[in-house]
Amino acid sequence: MTQKYLLSIYQPDGEAPSPEVLDPIMANLAALNEEMRAEGAWVFAVGLHPPSTATVLRAKDDDVLMTDGPFTEGKEHIGGFTVVRAADLDEALEWGRRLATVLSPLAVEVRPVVSG
Repeated sequence: MTQKYLLSIYQPDGEAPSPEVLDPIMANLAALNEEMRAEGAWVFAVGLHPPSTATVLRAKDDDVLMTDGPFTEGKEHIGGFTVVRAADLDEALEWGRRLATVLSPLAVEVRPVVSG
């Protein structure tokens, strides 16, 4: 039985790298995503807009408070994520290692998804 895992990509706040830097990274990422698809591991992947575009909703009593900006202040944020299917944590970590290598020096966090 396979388990789903979330591979969260952390990136620093600020401008994206120049096309000369970013284009080869995105090409390598597309190749890795295609390999994940071919292996049956890829579920989906998305990139996110900057944290400044976030809206946080918090219920308090009978009201829902709404604030602009990210949930937490920080110098890094989740810039995107990939969900994979893997037989076990070791297999998910291998996909995470491959993703971290493609996106170096960005960090990738691997977490199991609670099945519902």
